[in-house]
Amino acid sequence: MIDRDNIGKSFDSLVVDVEKGQLKFFAKATAESNPIYTDEAAAKAAGYAALPAPPTFGFSLNLAKPNPFDNFMAMGIDLNRVLHASQEFEYIAPILAGDTITLKDSVNDIYDKKGGALEFVIIETTATNQKDEHVLSMTNTLVVRNG
Repeated sequence: MIDRDNIGKSFDSLVVDVEKGQLKFFAKATAESNPIYTDEAAAKAAGYAALPAPPTFGFSLNLAKPNPFDNFMAMGIDLNRVLHASQEFEYIAPILAGDTITLKDSVNDIYDKKGGALEFVIIETTATNQKDEHVLSMTNTLVVRNG
């Protein structure tokens, strides 16, 4: 069982620079066809100061950690038993090429179902830019299968 004392725990912040090459690559990889994500002139014509991040890009920012799974391992979670259940995004303001984004993860909840056979871990991530503006909130739900 995952220690319920982890509820409310916050982890070290991660600071990531957003580069336009990353954004273009992500747009291509996700088959995003809107030119505002790949063409700076189109982005500016749409009112953006620079290329905006495509939908769901925020999730990839957390993968910039040397070990993106450190937080789970710190909670004693066996990664061989983890399933990704869901990911939710709340966009507050655009993330743009040239931004420096600070991500802060915290454990919002841990609960079990099926008599403890499945444990759910809810991780909340808050993203702020270099102006300390809240730009994105993400909720990641993991399921841990217990044997």
